[in-house]
Amino acid sequence: MPLPEPAPQPAGKRPTSSQLASANNAAPIPAPLPSARSYDAVLHSIEADLRDGKIKVGDQLPGERVLAAQHGISRASVRDAIRVLDAMGVVRTGVGSGPQSGAVVIANPAAGLASTLRLHMATNHFPVADIVQTRIMMETWAAAEAAHQPRQTSQEEQLRTLLAQMANPALGREEFHVLDAAFHVLLSSLAGNAVITAMMESLRSAIQSYVSAAIDSDGMWENIVPELRDQHDGILAAVLANDGGLAAAALRHHIEWFHAQTHPMQ
Repeated sequence: MPLPEPAPQPAGKRPTSSQLASANNAAPIPAPLPSARSYDAVLHSIEADLRDGKIKVGDQLPGERVLAAQHGISRASVRDAIRVLDAMGVVRTGVGSGPQSGAVVIANPAAGLASTLRLHMATNHFPVADIVQTRIMMETWAAAEAAHQPRQTSQEEQLRTLLAQMANPALGREEFHVLDAAFHVLLSSLAGNAVITAMMESLRSAIQSYVSAAIDSDGMWENIVPELRDQHDGILAAVLANDGGLAAAALRHHIEWFHAQTHPMQ
């Protein structure tokens, strides 16, 4: 950054050494602060309205023109805000007319979390070992809680159906991984904790990806899959028997065992 110019001197006189020193020691001019993004005003306003109950799930947001005038920004900035809310799972956008057109408030917290996790997984920012530890913390707690929570018969049947599908010897590896992740997400949801459910749903693709990447050959898969099936059966049996301690221990063993088989040096 250029230094301030010395004070002008009368013609024929040069600045003294003290004047030069003063100029050299002058405080630098601070750089201007970056301006806030225009669409942040819309995001903050909608967040406040949701928190205060002025906007509820199922409500339609005002149109672009109204939001632009309300916040003194361009309609393009309003569209940016709506795109952000859409990616975060806060609104669903539709075309045409009627109650489902425009931006409608929804509640899909896992959508935004899943997108963020996938991107950071792609940059290798989240080590697999950290995902494993996170799963252990969340899933063991959820299994213990699920064992003592009231359950619907349909939920139990869904879990049994997933295990039956995974038991099919003709099932491909990738199909198994999809069902495996679905089993863990559904089981965790039985704990009745909305935050845990959203976190597990957001981790679904991350779990599926690292499990799939960890098994690099058919031979390795054939050695592992029978044990995975048995472990799944034991976990579900413990939950349905209302034995939370056994369910949590079985789930911890299941996650740690698979990680040890596929990452023996970690």
